[in-house]
Amino acid sequence: MPKTDQGIEVSLKRDRYTVIPRTLVFITRGDRVLLLRGSAKKRIWANKYNGIGGHIERDEDIYSAARREVIEETGLEVEALRLVGLINIDGDQPTGIMLFVFAAESRSGEPIPSDEGALEWIDFDHITRVDLVEDLPIILPRAIRHPTGASPFFAHYSYNEQEQLVIRFAE
Repeated sequence: MPKTDQGIEVSLKRDRYTVIPRTLVFITRGDRVLLLRGSAKKRIWANKYNGIGGHIERDEDIYSAARREVIEETGLEVEALRLVGLINIDGDQPTGIMLFVFAAESRSGEPIPSDEGALEWIDFDHITRVDLVEDLPIILPRAIRHPTGASPFFAHYSYNEQEQLVIRFAE
């Protein structure tokens, strides 16, 4: 199939919704999860705890992008990297975000700090005691407890008139 058959030029005319692809990875070790406390200098999520991740580059598949982001942001090699969720983030703009959520395990090694922020192992039981990015209290437990081999969860994020995040999961 030639690339012209992909219909990309139609999407570029903005008559279709387009998305920016990103990854989000939750790395566990025993009863802890590795979270990144965003640098105070970050434009978004400064001083908030989030998973590991970022943009998918043009020449990457989604799985390779998730693995690359883990290595870049933590220096850790992970095992059992698996897709656990897909989230369409609609900010009421022509372009949204498609978030590919992964879970992985790390059995050894210490994370290497990066410019992104401070890496901290947080006990599952203490997750609600740290300042998480707004959606993490909902998706983090779902992601790290996602059964191996199960289909990923599907969600849609939007915002109501008061600019509050609304999360819907497909049944």
